[in-house]
Amino acid sequence: MSGRNYRIPMNFAALKIGAWDLSGLVKDPAGSEFAQFLDSIEGKVKVFEGRRQSLRPDIPAAEFEGMIHDLEDIYEKLSIAGGYAHLRYYGNTASNEASALVTRMDKMAAEAGNRLLFFDLWFKKELDESNAARLIESAPDVYREYLRHKRLLAKHSLSEPEERIINTLEVTGTGALVKIYDKMTSAFEFEMSLKRGRKKKVTRKFDNKEKLVSLVRSASPAEREAAYRALFATYKKNSGVLGEIYQNIVVEWRNEGISMRGYRTPISVRNIANNLDDETVDALLAACRKNNRVFQEYFREKARLLGVKKLRRYDLYAPLSTKRSGKKFAYGKAVASVLDTFGDFHPQVRALAERVFSERHVDSEIRKAKRGGAFCHTVAPSITPYVLLNFDGRTRDVSTLAHEFGHAIHSMLAEKLPIMVSHAPLPLAETASVFAEMLLNERLMEKMSRQERQLLLAEQIDDMYATIMRQAYFTLFEIDAHRAIGERNATIDQVTQIYTENLKEQFGGSVAVSPEFGWEWIYIPHFYHTPFYCYAYSFGNLLVLSLYQRYKMEGKPFVPKYLGILAAGGSRKPEELLKESGLDITKEEFWQQGFDLVGEKIQQLKGLASK
Repeated sequence: MSGRNYRIPMNFAALKIGAWDLSGLVKDPAGSEFAQFLDSIEGKVKVFEGRRQSLRPDIPAAEFEGMIHDLEDIYEKLSIAGGYAHLRYYGNTASNEASALVTRMDKMAAEAGNRLLFFDLWFKKELDESNAARLIESAPDVYREYLRHKRLLAKHSLSEPEERIINTLEVTGTGALVKIYDKMTSAFEFEMSLKRGRKKKVTRKFDNKEKLVSLVRSASPAEREAAYRALFATYKKNSGVLGEIYQNIVVEWRNEGISMRGYRTPISVRNIANNLDDETVDALLAACRKNNRVFQEYFREKARLLGVKKLRRYDLYAPLSTKRSGKKFAYGKAVASVLDTFGDFHPQVRALAERVFSERHVDSEIRKAKRGGAFCHTVAPSITPYVLLNFDGRTRDVSTLAHEFGHAIHSMLAEKLPIMVSHAPLPLAETASVFAEMLLNERLMEKMSRQERQLLLAEQIDDMYATIMRQAYFTLFEIDAHRAIGERNATIDQVTQIYTENLKEQFGGSVAVSPEFGWEWIYIPHFYHTPFYCYAYSFGNLLVLSLYQRYKMEGKPFVPKYLGILAAGGSRKPEELLKESGLDITKEEFWQQGFDLVGEKIQQLKGLASK
């Protein structure tokens, strides 16, 4: 049904924006070939169900491993069918046909998952410790951490009938709520009003959120403020429905995770899924909270550079130069710059990125009803990842391109791993993406004047704030919001007040925050899609600062170590994998090193500004 498309020679600098080609996954979702493909999945599920009696304590290791391989075959085929449906839907969220296919594929995957649950539950809950240890030690190395992690999850697993009910209700429960959130917010239209002179008022309408949000980096203070006001006015107007969706997601997360599965806290559900210890995440968040003053110092310096007494929250991402903010990059030139950056680091990294373009797995154009933002999606290890962009030619779009292709490279480096262990856990999943951005920025800076370096350095620190401190405070908000909703039935207005207090702590007295920013939380899709996801960005960015320093010190000998970390995918526990490179992420002191480097960059910026 799928396979790697043929590669053709390309002039990357001449590339134009366009849509991706999904035909390598499914040629015609209404055709007989796709129907036969789905039938083959059903047949494999039936065969696997028939092997249930094989699951006895003394099952031979080879037979157990064979069953894992059979499961992987089923999951890969389900991933292809479901991946196609979701990618098609993200390309046009207004398509009822695409939406219906997503529902159909999600339902099929949930039903298949229910029928296959017995294997997972047997290994996690029914098998005794001695035989579990025997099977783990007999398994190939690549599966051992995966199997150990399954045993760790055992105490949070329910009975087979209960797990079946949860899987079934996911499609029409939380999954449906998230789908409604996406469908609503993708269809939002925004009206931005700007004053021109004393009396004239100009109104601009946007049917694509990305176009509007790009203006928060405008050189015009009035335009930045108007863009934010338009954005949050629309979300506030819909806060009754969007807020209730969030409340229900939080209640469901708590009911299942704590009441039914016995996790210690709501965030523990995510931590254990990430194969991270609670103490590691606690150390990360404590370090971030302790270092909010680092970015507060930067905001005061940025206010000075902009010539204002104090930054407003509207001005957080303001460019330091009007000229630079207006610069546009042709898509092909941006692609070529990113590829050249990757090639300088290592030829293999460039070759992997080129493969994504040559197989037409990139959707880069902005269009109505297309999902906003950017992402990289890996359907299966054997299939080149798909990258969604909304490329508008801004400097940020070039960085985003490098970021998402970092994800793709990470995935392709792990493509020889089985599907069960190929995906890195969330905290490590941001490592390659952020590292790729740093490589790009370093390359750009080498060819710049002092003033241009100052501007880019400020943009880098803006990004560090956005991907470290902002994400950590998102997570701290989620901790408080889940507690307030779960324990006190907090109203939507009370959750908004919690978010407002979160902003006050984060910025201290360095930034003036207007009341409408209290509604920002309903605009953050990660809170809905993947609760407690956001600390992965903080983790990944602070980790990369340390890895990048190693690269600068060691040079080319560092590259194989770095690629080795990426190639491990999800086959190793993060604490153990990183400890081999001398990184102890369980200690607050480790995370402090990252903030020390941020502080150094702020001092560099001050030094450039004083020359």
